[in-house]
Amino acid sequence: MNTVKSPKIKPIKYSTQVDKIERTLEEYFRKENYQPGDSIPKETELAKAMGVSRTAIREALSRFKLLGIISSKRNRGMIITQPDILGNMDRVLNSKLLDGETMKEIFEMRLVIETGLGDILFLRKTDDNLAELEKIVKHEEETVHTIEKMKFDVQFHSMLYQISGNQTILRFQSMLLPIFAYVNDGLHIRRQVENEKYVSHRVLLEILKKGTPEEFRNSMRAHLMQYFEKI
Repeated sequence: MNTVKSPKIKPIKYSTQVDKIERTLEEYFRKENYQPGDSIPKETELAKAMGVSRTAIREALSRFKLLGIISSKRNRGMIITQPDILGNMDRVLNSKLLDGETMKEIFEMRLVIETGLGDILFLRKTDDNLAELEKIVKHEEETVHTIEKMKFDVQFHSMLYQISGNQTILRFQSMLLPIFAYVNDGLHIRRQVENEKYVSHRVLLEILKKGTPEEFRNSMRAHLMQYFEKI
C-alpha cells in the first residue's frame, strides 16, 4: 500500500499572522499620528484593508487592550488611550513570584535610579520636604534598634522619590517596596556597615541642603556602594 507523503511545507502559524498585524497596526498608528482620545477604524474596516480575518484583527487588538494602548468606549468604539507603562510590570513584580537573579537585577535598577535623582531633587526640593527628611534622619540617629533603622532607611529613600515629583518614578518606587524587603530580609545585608567609606543619610541631607547635584550623585553612589558590592 502506497502512502502519500505530506508536502514539505511549513505551516502558517496563526500567532505569526497576528504578530504581523500587531506590528503593522503599531506602524499605522504612529504614521497617522494617533493621539490619546482618537478613535481607530472598526475591526471590519481594518480586516478589509489588511486582507485578513476579523478574528486575527480582534486578537491583535486584544493585545493592545492588555497593554493599555486602546480601550473600548460606548458609542465611540475603540480609542487610543494613554498607556499605563508600568501596569504590566506591577502585575508581575512580586517577590514571591520572581527568582533571586531577577530580584537582584530589579534591585540594581533601583540603585541606578536613586543615584541619578540628584538633578531632579535639586530642582524640586522645598523647605517642607527637607524638614521631613530632617525628621526621618533624626529618628534614625536616635534609635539603636536595627529594625527601626531599616524602617527609617526605607522612609528616607521613599521621601527622595516623593521630592522628585515624577509620578512614574514615584509609582515605580511603590512597586519596589518588596525589593526593599528583599534586601533587608537577610538575603543580602541587614544594614550597611558604617565604616570609613560609609556615607550616611545625614551627609546626603546636608548635601541636598547646601551642596550640588554632582556632590549628591557621588555621595549617593558611595552610600549605595555596599549594596552594589553585596549583590
